[in-house]
Amino acid sequence: MADRGTLQGLKITMTKHPTSFKLNGILKEKNEQITGDKAVILYDGPVRELCPLAPNNINTMAAAAIAAHNLGFDKVQGSIVADPSLRDWHIVEIDVTGPGDVKSGEVFTVSTVRKNPAKIGHVTGSATYASFLSSMLQAKGFGPGVHLC
Repeated sequence: MADRGTLQGLKITMTKHPTSFKLNGILKEKNEQITGDKAVILYDGPVRELCPLAPNNINTMAAAAIAAHNLGFDKVQGSIVADPSLRDWHIVEIDVTGPGDVKSGEVFTVSTVRKNPAKIGHVTGSATYASFLSSMLQAKGFGPGVHLC
């Protein structure tokens, strides 16, 4: 859809236990003030603004912004949610809006949720390492450059 210019929207929401985020600036301060078991939205906006605030946590969002090149880092939306009750998982939700008329609701959409087992305090879920290795092995032989597998 990005190549054809029909990708109209992309949002990635990442939900983790507060100790699984490695944040900077205002997000770090907001995260440190969380008490109780209620989820708190720490950030909701363009991925570009999120990158320097959460450089260890936004790899999925940055890769999506590169793949969605017609939207880029300014139009791909990212959301970071700290949920103290989320003790065994990192959850990534991806919402795509494609061809059609958004205003009328007659538009292509797809949503997916990935639940990755993770220990409290870990930035990366346990299934990510095997996935990363598989991607690296699949990219073998494609030559120089960045390859999204």
